[in-house]
Amino acid sequence: MIVCKSKMELEKMREANLIVATVLERLRKMIEPGVTTSQLDSCAEELILKAGGKPAFKGYRGYPATLCASVNDQIVHGIPNQRRLQAGDVLGLDLGVYYKGFYGDSAWTFPVGEISDELHKLLKVTEESLYLGIEQVRIGNRVSDISASIQKHVESHGFSVVREFVGHGIGKALHEEPQVPNYGVPGRGPRLVEGMVLAIEPMVNTRGSEVKVLEDQWTVITADGGYSAHFEHSVAVTENGPWILSLLDH
Repeated sequence: MIVCKSKMELEKMREANLIVATVLERLRKMIEPGVTTSQLDSCAEELILKAGGKPAFKGYRGYPATLCASVNDQIVHGIPNQRRLQAGDVLGLDLGVYYKGFYGDSAWTFPVGEISDELHKLLKVTEESLYLGIEQVRIGNRVSDISASIQKHVESHGFSVVREFVGHGIGKALHEEPQVPNYGVPGRGPRLVEGMVLAIEPMVNTRGSEVKVLEDQWTVITADGGYSAHFEHSVAVTENGPWILSLLDH
């Protein structure tokens, strides 16, 4: 069942997502060679609690950390550890917050020091594909209009979209209906109506789309060793078009 939110509920979701966005911005400034993902995780938890929220991922189906921190060939769900980041790495940070009864969820992939031209392109194309998907978040469109626009942009640049993991509805639960794949043909799936909130999250690989899950049962890596990027926003369907709830105020 797809749950639509009232304007008041959307305002609460905006608050939750602003905590997410603020913490991710703070973490971005910490990312440099030598930093560990565990340090970033500790900082994220401290900031969330200070803001009056709760980490959404910690304890979710047994997940052990506040952040998902995925490095290089890790696509999503990387568990923070003592590994020190190195110049040339790319780091995907996915963060969720529970606040005043609602969830916020966003992810961003960051360069560590100087990265290669190919990785610059990967991050740029993945971020662009997210915003092209968001442009389709309009009353009367269908979920697969989002999916198709993401896939078309990614593949036109020679990259591949991950198919085993998808975006999702979000609200009083972290994962709600509908699922939002990052591939497909337009005009399929549920019609978008006012009050729906979608976590749109393209996961894009430099090589093939196949994935493997490591023995920790969480970390997802590319099957062929290619690099991966992950960008995500929580977006509401409104009469005025898409409202990106997890976009930081500037």
